Amino acid sequence: MKKIQILALPLLMVVLLSACTSVRVLSDYDKDANFNTYKTYAFYKTGIDKAQISDLDKKRILRAIDAQMVTRGFTKSNSPDILVSIFTKEKEQVDIYNNYWGGGFGWGWNPYFWGPGWNNGTQVSTRTQGSLYIDLIDAKSKELVWQGKGVGTLGNSKSIEKKEERIQQFVSEILKAYPPQIVASK
Repeated sequence: MKKIQILALPLLMVVLLSACTSVRVLSDYDKDANFNTYKTYAFYKTGIDKAQISDLDKKRILRAIDAQMVTRGFTKSNSPDILVSIFTKEKEQVDIYNNYWGGGFGWGWNPYFWGPGWNNGTQVSTRTQGSLYIDLIDAKSKELVWQGKGVGTLGNSKSIEKKEERIQQFVSEILKAYPPQIVASK
């Protein structure tokens, strides 16, 4: 019974850690941009077409961005103040856990051992870590004024609902950093 509990502990830790998947967010901006003047937006098709993800995932991301922009008071327009573009990166993360608990006793130069010994072996898990970049480009100058990046583990779920929920979480966390909190310099 004790051995079963010991074996279940590493598995439980992996499950608990994977349940706490958050999105790490970084953002950067042009300190000379006046973010108060941006009220309308449109998607920058040229940039979005270059994103190397499926068209279905692009649609999911763009719908999530639409929802977030509306909640922030923006209006979609044919003559926008800012253009929204996205791009993505992903990499496979491999985690190896060596859980070797072994023991044994011997004497002299004798290669044979006696006594208790056990080996829980090696556990290998893989996960996809993705980065979603959201770029806001001044429509008049065509210059990047704000960029948000979200990094997190992408769920390998077959459930479309869970995938959409994860994409919405990524977009929401990234756009929380917009507009930037500009500190007035003295």
